[in-house]
This record gives sequence, structure tokens and C-alpha cells, in this order.
Amino acid sequence: MDEKPKSIWKKTIRLPQLLLVWLGLMVVAIVIFVAIMLVINTPFEIYWLAIIGAASATVLLAGWIFVRWLCCWRNLKRSLFALACCATLVALFYAEENWRGKRAWENYKREWAAKGEKFNLSDFVPPPVSDDQNFALTPIVFTSYGQLLTRDGKMIPPEQRDTNFVNRLSMEITDYGYGKNEPTNHGDWAMGKTSDLKGWQNYYRALAATTNEFPIATQPQTPAQDVLLALSKYDPAVEELRNASQLSYSRFPLEYDKENPAAILLPHLAALKRTSQMLQLRAAAELQNGQTEKSFDDIMLSLRLADSVRTEPIIITHLVRIAILEITLQPIYEGLAEHRWSDTQLAALGVELAKLNFPEDYEFSVRSERAFDGKIIDYLEQKRSRYRQFFGMVSNDGEIQGVTQDFFGTVGIYLMPKGWFEQNKIVLARLQQRNLGIVDAANQTASPKLTQQVETAFGSALRPVPFNCFARLLLPSLGSYAKRIARGQTAVNLARVAIALERHRLARGEFPESLDALAPQFLEKIPHDVIGGQPLKYRRTGDGQFVLYSIGWNEKDDGGVVVFKKNSSAAVDSSQGDWVWRYPQK
Repeated sequence: MDEKPKSIWKKTIRLPQLLLVWLGLMVVAIVIFVAIMLVINTPFEIYWLAIIGAASATVLLAGWIFVRWLCCWRNLKRSLFALACCATLVALFYAEENWRGKRAWENYKREWAAKGEKFNLSDFVPPPVSDDQNFALTPIVFTSYGQLLTRDGKMIPPEQRDTNFVNRLSMEITDYGYGKNEPTNHGDWAMGKTSDLKGWQNYYRALAATTNEFPIATQPQTPAQDVLLALSKYDPAVEELRNASQLSYSRFPLEYDKENPAAILLPHLAALKRTSQMLQLRAAAELQNGQTEKSFDDIMLSLRLADSVRTEPIIITHLVRIAILEITLQPIYEGLAEHRWSDTQLAALGVELAKLNFPEDYEFSVRSERAFDGKIIDYLEQKRSRYRQFFGMVSNDGEIQGVTQDFFGTVGIYLMPKGWFEQNKIVLARLQQRNLGIVDAANQTASPKLTQQVETAFGSALRPVPFNCFARLLLPSLGSYAKRIARGQTAVNLARVAIALERHRLARGEFPESLDALAPQFLEKIPHDVIGGQPLKYRRTGDGQFVLYSIGWNEKDDGGVVVFKKNSSAAVDSSQGDWVWRYPQK
């Protein structure tokens, strides 16, 4: 009697047959993967075809063999028992890790709260101010963000935005739609260069052949007069802004209570910086046109713009403030170089600059960044599917990471115990606590050496392990931020001393032999070098001028030499050489 054919689930499969099945499954998987990538129009690397095909074929074949094995009742019972044991162990693992992570984070916060540290974003949000005293809510300043945000900071949906809305603080000094001959020989006090108004005059006159964007005289005037005429289109806005700047307070209506703090919009920052660039050029032209008082007023207005966002607990805000300060120093520098300022104006500029304390802002913003990061981690944990959108915001590698790291990262986020999110907050907090030591606000110093040590330690600490995954995504390059803070405060200190030196020259007829002669008449206390805390370097030169400088980020006295970036004569290498205040030779 013929034996009944065995079921496919019980029939013995030999190795060559398994290999053929595996190869067939691999081909099918590769074809499906290629089809999907073509449909969604996503680029991919060829070697991923082999990896994905082999992995898919192996998983499918292993699954089929396992199902065949389960067809035996005894094996099925063993499998169910093992599955129950695994589920119990997994549940215990998640419960233990959640408890351990929560306990560790609470203990960490309690320990550092006793030392005065704060971890809630609400602790860093600037307090509300009266609307009628709020510079940021005045009609002209509102235009810098009103297309995107309401007066109470709520985001306006894209479909409801007014496409005809005019940002009156978008005071461009060039027209990007016409001509490409914008002046390249800009003034730069860090390089010892004054503004080339002749280049701007030629630019505006050439631009008049293709557009009436900037007014221009029929016949050429002096470079300063032509530049002031071109910028006169902004006169009404500047005067309205100047009147608004007299208000006592400034608090921009940012949506600090937004569920995702990474989505807080900051449209006003670019507008404030553009306005300061226009004021810089205008103040320089006013100086050359003999309108010193008007130039002084524009400089004071520009400094007010930098101060208007001082209370914002966001690192990018303070970077923009430093940028505005360095822009504003240019006409101050040019007025000093040409001896245009009166003693009264110099004293007022010195008082205004003395209010700037970037090391203090550094400590405040790094602490607030820690609170922002903690809230972002909570936001992602509450709804794990948000991770993919967030990853797209912070990732710069759109091709490979988009199909691999993003996918595996999302899977990992879904499987991660809640306690691991708490452990990630601890890692971030510890790293940021180390960053706080780079800049010492109390002593007004910054340490390049410590910055290097911290960055080296970060590289070792941020291994690709679960407790570090958010630190790798969220932690900014605070070493470069500390350097910008140090350079910004150094610029303030150099300018304050230069102002005091000019006041001494006005009173005594010459610059002093040493900086000690400035205190207490012209400076209550002489600022020291932010790098190292030693006195700023100073010497008089044979032409009756002086060289004033900080030893810079390389912590080496290079004798007041400015170093340019490789293959460039128009960009200072702030990591090398000294940070110098020196006037052009006449």
C-alpha cells in the first residue's frame, strides 16, 4: 500500500533546497525594496540592496522553519511556556528600568536644586510686562513677527497668514533681485578697517539703472550723501522705532508654553539684525557727513535692539545679540579713529556698553537650554511617533539616515522604557553642567583650555548607547558658543577701554603710557582680558596711536597680530592670533 505524502510542514527539506528558497526570497525582497524606493522617489545606496535582501530572506526563511517546528504539539507547548516566561521577564525589566530611571532623575534634580540649579522651563521664562510699556508690542516692532505670530505669541496657521503683510524692520541695504556688485570691502574693526562708502555709492548708483528700490540723486554727490539718500527710504521707520525704543521694557510674545519647545518661532531675530546692519551703514555715512549727533543716536538705537531680547532664554537669541553688538561697534570704532566723538557722547557710550555682560548671559542660556532639552524629551516620550518628525528637524544627512538611522532610531524610541528617557535627561544635564564651568560669570573669564577638555570628554561620553541618544541629537556645540561669548565680551571690553583712552586724549592731549591712568576718572574699573583674567595688552605706537588687544583663543601673546583664515584676507581666524583694537594708519 502506498504511503500517504507528507505535509509540507513535516516533509524533510535538504540544505540545497533551503539555499534555493533563501536565494529566491532574497531576489523577491530586493525587487520589492527597489520598487518602493522608486515609488517614493528616495535615493539609496546599492550595497543596501544586498543587506536588506539577505536580511529579509533570512528572517522569512527562519520564520517558516520555526512554524514547521511548531507543528509538533510538544514543541508548541514548550514555545508557549517559553513565551510566557519571556513576557514576564520583559514586563519586570520595563517596570524596573522605569522605576530606576525616575528615581535617578528625581535624585539628580534634588541634589542640584539644593545647590541652586533649576530644571523647569518656567523658571527661565521672562516675566510679563505691561503692554503699554512693552517695546516688542509697538506697531512697528510687531511687524517683525506679526505675519507668523499673534500679539499673544500664538502661531498663525499658514493658510491664515496675510501674504501682503509688510515687515517694516526688514531694512535691507541691498537688493538681491538686481545686480551682483554689492560692495565686498566692508569695514571691520577687528581687521582695523573703516567702511568704504565709495563702494556703496557706486553700488546704489549702478542699481538705479535697473530698479528704483533705493532713491539716488541725478548727479553724484559725496559718497556719504549718496548713501544717506539711498537709505532715506527707511527714515520714517527709524524714527518710529526710535520713539518705540524709549519704552522701559521689552518682552517678545514667544509661545514658551508650546507643547514642543523646539517649534517656538523666532522671526524677530533676523529683522533686528538686518535693522542693525542698516543702522551701521547709516551711522558710518552720518559720521563722514559731519552729522555726529545723528550717528550717535543711531548707534544708541542699535544697542537698544540688542538689549530688547536680552531676557530671552534661548542660545540663538544671545548669538544674535553678540552679532548686533559687533555690527554696532563699527561706527563707534570709526568715530574714535577719526576723533569725532565728544566727551559727553563717549561717556554715554561707555555707560551703555558697561551694561553688557555676555558671560552672565552664557550661564543663564545654558541653564535654560537644559530645561528646554528636558521638556523636549518629555514631549517625545509622551507620543513616541513624534520622534521621526523631530529627527527630520535636527538631522543634516537626509539620504542615508533617512532610510536607516531614522528607521532604527524610531523603532528604538518605541521600544525604549520610559525610565531611559529620564536617564537621557541626566546625561544631558551632566554634560551641560560641565559646560557651565567654561565661562565664569563672576570673574568675567572664559577658558579655551577647559573648552577643549570638555569637548574631548564629550566625545568619549557620547558613545552610541541608549542613555546618550538624545544628548547626541540635542546638545549644541557649546564650546563654539563659549568662544563667541568670550569674543563678544572681549569686544565690549576693548571698546570700553578705547573710549576711555579717547576721553584721556581729549582731556590730556595724548594717549596714556599705561591703562592704569584711565581709572578712576575715565573708567571706574579697567576691564581685564576675558581669556586668562590678566590685564589687556596695551602699548602706544610711534605715530601717536595705540594697540590694544586680548591674547585671544590660542591663549598666546602674539604681539597684537591679527591672523586671517587660510586663503583669505577678508576673514579673521578667531582661533589664532590676538583679538585686536587698532586704528588704520594714516
